Amino acid sequence: MKTQKTTKERIFDVIQIGSREDLLSRFFDYFIVTVIFLNIAVLILETFPELEGLLLFFRIIEVLTIIIFVAEYALRIYTADVLYPDLPKKQAILRFIFSFEGIVDLLTILPFFFLSGFSAFRILRVARIFHLFRINAQYDSFHVITSVLMEKKNALLSSLFIILILMTAASLCMYSAEHEAQPDIFRNAFSGFWWSVNAFFTVGYGDIFPVTAVGKFMATLITFLGVGAVAIPTGIISAGFVEHYTRFQSSTDLKSVKKNTVSMLIEEGSLPDGRTVAETEALMKIAVTALVRQGVVLTPADSVKMRSGDVMIYLRTGD
Repeated sequence: MKTQKTTKERIFDVIQIGSREDLLSRFFDYFIVTVIFLNIAVLILETFPELEGLLLFFRIIEVLTIIIFVAEYALRIYTADVLYPDLPKKQAILRFIFSFEGIVDLLTILPFFFLSGFSAFRILRVARIFHLFRINAQYDSFHVITSVLMEKKNALLSSLFIILILMTAASLCMYSAEHEAQPDIFRNAFSGFWWSVNAFFTVGYGDIFPVTAVGKFMATLITFLGVGAVAIPTGIISAGFVEHYTRFQSSTDLKSVKKNTVSMLIEEGSLPDGRTVAETEALMKIAVTALVRQGVVLTPADSVKMRSGDVMIYLRTGD
């Protein structure tokens, strides 16, 4: 017997990802996606001087969409104890606020009120769209990315730490080599650190560069070293994707094998009795994977003969 849901639980069902049967929840999902696209579109269109006459219209849309975001954020805080039923209400609220979705929601709202220079944070709302419309519920791309990053976080942190050490060493070396020749440019170690960022990540802004022979020589070595160092986390992530895909493929293949694997007790006078593995495979259109004889697992070589009482394990290969 189904118990009637409270108002809070119903609100929670609506604002969460809806099932196809819950039309109100599905409508809310599409409504929020529309609001997100409107908010981002206004953010982009406001930058066009040709559309200056529509700034008031854009501002109205921006205010309305932000109000909707604030209302949604408030509802998610209100229903946090439904999302985390095992936690007390205050802890559930804090858990949501500091969760990934809670931080994204807050960062897309705050710039409107306090940090106008960070209004581009609103683009983070697109993450909600990935969450709403996943390509595949069991194996979606967003889940794969987050899984790989979590699995490889220790290796990534180690590689980033190595890069930080190398950048610090490079900045100190460049400061030592260039400070006397360019005291206004390489005023301190931080100036060298900014240059090392440009060199390691091959940005090359050109605002800071060496002029001495020693500085140029060191810059050449550091640039080559930077290419290799930055490739380390890239290789770790790439290997993680390969491992993840291999595991997924192996799991799929194993399920397929289990589905088609059959065991058969060979009785006296039956078709396999007295025949070799090769003959049995040809006649029954199967692939014998193992033979169990008196509790011992035998390798099914082509010349091995079947005996009554054996258990034959095989895969179907024919129709």
